[in-house]
Amino acid sequence: MLISIIGSAGCGKTTLFQALSCTDIKSGKIVDQGPVTTIDVPDERLDTLAKIFRPRKTVYARIEVADTAPIQEGDAKNEAMNPKMLHQLRFSDAFLLVLRCFDNGYTVDPAGDYHTIGAEFIFADMLQIEKRLDRIAHQNGKKDNPLLQQEKTLLEECLSHLNEGKPLSALPAARRNDKMLRSFQFLSEKPMMVVVNYAEEADGKMEGILEGIKAVLPENIPVVAACAKLEAELALVPPEEAAGLMAEYGINETIRSRIIQLSSRTLGLISFLTVGEDECRAWPIQDGMSAQDAAGTIHSNFYDRFIRAETVSYDAFIEHKGFAGCKKAGLWRLEGKTYIVRDGDILTIRAGC
Repeated sequence: MLISIIGSAGCGKTTLFQALSCTDIKSGKIVDQGPVTTIDVPDERLDTLAKIFRPRKTVYARIEVADTAPIQEGDAKNEAMNPKMLHQLRFSDAFLLVLRCFDNGYTVDPAGDYHTIGAEFIFADMLQIEKRLDRIAHQNGKKDNPLLQQEKTLLEECLSHLNEGKPLSALPAARRNDKMLRSFQFLSEKPMMVVVNYAEEADGKMEGILEGIKAVLPENIPVVAACAKLEAELALVPPEEAAGLMAEYGINETIRSRIIQLSSRTLGLISFLTVGEDECRAWPIQDGMSAQDAAGTIHSNFYDRFIRAETVSYDAFIEHKGFAGCKKAGLWRLEGKTYIVRDGDILTIRAGC
């Protein structure tokens, strides 16, 4: 799962990246697009199972977070976005948009900044569609192709939607989930989360400001507030000191923890678990995924050769003290390929040779 942090120049997105990575910017993994960090998602269930099985390795679900270059008005029209950054944005699972709510010498307009970046994404998608439609017209001129005609109809519908100033995320669900549409990785179709970045001295006023910002953003976009500068400083403090400082500043939960939870909710993720002496692991999957598809996240061969999934819930496993107790209680079961995996299911995949 890749989350790209986006925003205008001076919004504090790189400072937020430092808060999420718990490091200074020089320590991050640097790629052409910007720094990238990997965050382990805390899971008390996995911690408990690791104590029981004492595996050689414990692997948590992970989130990759990447910083990006600033996005300015006109970037898409002028094709000023770095191609490598644009590629990263297209293959991100979601965006974390940082909106500036502090004075840095320029007008403070978080809602305006949101609309500016949204408009850039819409324009970038329009350019992508227009280029593809040109190629389709050239290909169709040689030989009539029903699949190309179907693609053309879909893209023209999307272009009409974008011309009205609407992001592709506002398309009907049936259209958004079309496999042909998903392959384009359109920017305006991706889920977005917003962090309102405020100055430390504005803390007492933020509740009203935050409500005002939420009122002008689409209802489906989650919004949280944080002082990125303070959070970045706290991220570098030893854990035994951080708790006292958080209490002093009235911070109940770090922005890192909040973003981890928010990302999972926004992307509709759950985790199933696998256990054993070699490894205990949490596997993030889309809520509603079948047992066969979940098996495929472990290894493609498990999808192709899936037979059954030995299944027991984490809660039942703990309550009945292991697999033997669950079998005795009738809670251990064999599920087929269409079984919908639930959060916290402990799975053992049976697959053919």
